[in-house]
Amino acid sequence: MASPALAKALPGLKGAALPAAMLLLVVLMVVPIPAFMLDVFFIMNIVISLAVLMVALNAQKPLDFSAFPTVLLFATLFRLALNVASTRVVLGKGHEGEAAAGHVIEAFGTFLIGGDYVVGLFVFSILVIINMIVVTKGAGRVSEVSARFTLDALPGKQMAIDADLNAGLITPDEARARRVEVSTEADFYGSMDGSSKFVKGDAVAGLLILAINIIGGLILGTVSHGLGVKEAAQTYIVLAIGDALVAQLPGLMLSIAAAAIVTRVTSSQDLAGQIGGQFASHRTWTPVAAALGVLGLVPGMPHFLILPIAAAAGYAAWRLKQASQRPVVTEAPAAAEPQDLSKIGWDEVTDTCHVMLDIGYGLVPLVDERKGSPLMGRITGVRRQLSKDLGFVVPQVRVRDDINLAPYTYRIIIGGVIVGEDQVSPDEMLALDTGQAVGGLRGKPAKDPTFGLDAVWIASSDSDAATGAGYLVVDAGTVVATHLNQQLLTHACDLLGPDEVQSLLDGLKERAPGLVAALSPNPLPLTTLTQVLRALLAEGVPLKEFRRIAAALANAATKSADAEELVELIRPDLGALIIQKLCTVREPLRVMTLEGHLEALLGQAIRSDPARRHAIEPDLGRRIADALQQAAQPLIAEAKPFALVVQPAIRIAMRKLVKTILPDTPVMSFFEVPEDKSVEVVAVIGAPDTQGAIGGGQQALAA
Repeated sequence: MASPALAKALPGLKGAALPAAMLLLVVLMVVPIPAFMLDVFFIMNIVISLAVLMVALNAQKPLDFSAFPTVLLFATLFRLALNVASTRVVLGKGHEGEAAAGHVIEAFGTFLIGGDYVVGLFVFSILVIINMIVVTKGAGRVSEVSARFTLDALPGKQMAIDADLNAGLITPDEARARRVEVSTEADFYGSMDGSSKFVKGDAVAGLLILAINIIGGLILGTVSHGLGVKEAAQTYIVLAIGDALVAQLPGLMLSIAAAAIVTRVTSSQDLAGQIGGQFASHRTWTPVAAALGVLGLVPGMPHFLILPIAAAAGYAAWRLKQASQRPVVTEAPAAAEPQDLSKIGWDEVTDTCHVMLDIGYGLVPLVDERKGSPLMGRITGVRRQLSKDLGFVVPQVRVRDDINLAPYTYRIIIGGVIVGEDQVSPDEMLALDTGQAVGGLRGKPAKDPTFGLDAVWIASSDSDAATGAGYLVVDAGTVVATHLNQQLLTHACDLLGPDEVQSLLDGLKERAPGLVAALSPNPLPLTTLTQVLRALLAEGVPLKEFRRIAAALANAATKSADAEELVELIRPDLGALIIQKLCTVREPLRVMTLEGHLEALLGQAIRSDPARRHAIEPDLGRRIADALQQAAQPLIAEAKPFALVVQPAIRIAMRKLVKTILPDTPVMSFFEVPEDKSVEVVAVIGAPDTQGAIGGGQQALAA
């Protein structure tokens, strides 16, 4: 009956153990304790130091003992508290004899140094020199260098993790675990850099405490207790040295543990296995045996001591050589169960990555980690910037080599569909003619895959001359990344799925829980909401202001549940978001419109047969498209963005028509243009001068 209650209380007891230990340290420093308890605590101190040393020696990598800096702090504080308590006992009861301060101090002061305090002073001095000058100073320097290099390498390790994640070599969970490990490693070495100062300070404190005990003991023994100087020195100095030694030995073990941790190189073996494996070579022991044999033959040397050791080294070298020449016998693998060749697993026909970049073997250097993976870094930058622009996290891009592709060919695949393909030269630069270039270049003519500009592949040594001639020079990785960026932006609607929409809702729920509750799953299910947001992305409306979009959708959902109608209902609320990409705040919005009679005919046809409202008679559609292209050419040449503004009833039909000829031109309704926005009409399609070209009449429209 008591066991469940005990199991329930166990976590609380564990949580209270550390505060209780800290309280015990304060008690040791302030409250006098009997000599028996002092002996118990000294033995505990030695046990703790030995346990820490064993854990440090058996760790396969430094992070296996990540709690070491904190353990080192608490162990040092415990030892200093014992020094305070033992000083009180030595100075207060030392005149009663060497056993008055406890049996542990007595044993260290009499047995280990033979009761001769002069010998004890020299032994203690040697231990302090070893601890401070050799072990502690070396470990502190290694900690400092390791901390600096670990922090300097942190950005590169993070980029390597991102590159592996983008390449599909690791899963998001594995990437998250590796980031945590890298961060923990940096924190560990930073803490070790500071913790090494505790060990050094502890050694200095041991010297000072020894001096205080000796001086205080001599004064108290001669003045307060009437002892002679020789008798007081014999009693108090022996006790002081015993107290110093019983504290210095655990301190030395902790210093060795710290040095072993910071000098440890990550390995699959513990320290003993790693050292033993690296010394287990006959090439190591054969010269040792030969050197000892020669030394043992020198006259005057202890032959009967050196020659047997030389023979043992030679025997070890012979055995190691025999072991290295022995064929390695591996266990035959267990007979595998016969496989059913008729079975086909889902992993053979599915790919979890939505966006893929296939490359020929000639482009592998662009993703080679030994060469810095230039393409992977650019892909990460593309995803990060697009995620900021679009308002949701763009899926990772998996890069893989495909032997079926030509050596320098790459292929962009989104949702299983090939959306882009071209060739680049990894060892050359692409010089783009942006219209300001002067003269020609020697090289292989090409077309820029993103913008269709005339370009030339040139040698890297000619890039400066090409730049001086007015060409825009980029490397192969930039060409691929720019093409990928353009395709991801064009197919942004294909990148958004229910999971991404749910993430948007979850993020908004933290800031506006009431708005999310009024939007989904009632009245709008996740599927409908996804259709609406994909439709907005297809027309170039980003989801950065998702709160504004969600508010408009919550209001529109009271009027309709159809995704297409919802898009038209919310677009007037998003007009400012659409036009901000077309003009600045003070600049007028350049628009094209349809001639009133043509627009009325299109609207009348759609109203008369709503089921066919997207169907414009092909010949009429071609004439409208030709007129739009003709009017848009001057604006496109001057890089002046514009919009086509029409009646709300025909907006969808015109958008489907314009998308094929001017995909970057937004088609807006009159209600989407803010009332306070100035407008500049740059062309009227179907005006009297083009009326004949367009043609008119009810019969021109599809029934």
